[in-house]
Amino acid sequence: MQRPIRVVIAKPGLDGHDRGAKVIARALRDAGMEVIYTGLHQTPEQIAETVVQEDADAVGISILSGAHMTLVPRILELLHAAEADDVLVVLGGTIPTADAKALRELGVAAIFTPGAPTSTIVEFLREGLAG
Repeated sequence: MQRPIRVVIAKPGLDGHDRGAKVIARALRDAGMEVIYTGLHQTPEQIAETVVQEDADAVGISILSGAHMTLVPRILELLHAAEADDVLVVLGGTIPTADAKALRELGVAAIFTPGAPTSTIVEFLREGLAG
């Protein structure tokens, strides 16, 4: 029997709004995934360490603070340094189009903006981690 998909949901930086992250965490759990929620105000180092320690298949980064161009590249860099390049990285939040393009080029697999259906996120993770 295959184990459930393991997803870390992370809130980096000073952003104090976690309602969206909690909604996503619950939707993923309800879809049969194992979810590890880091809580608020995590550093990129804490997030990468959690992903590695939990042997996560994916990390969902929720960020509304505008610091995505600093925090997300650092998380990607730390995952690479930990040889966790196989972890699917997705981002949720208010991300301008130009920044979204740059983040995808750095390795973010998908970006979900406010209002994205949770079913779309669930299916993206399932398809992206199939096999």
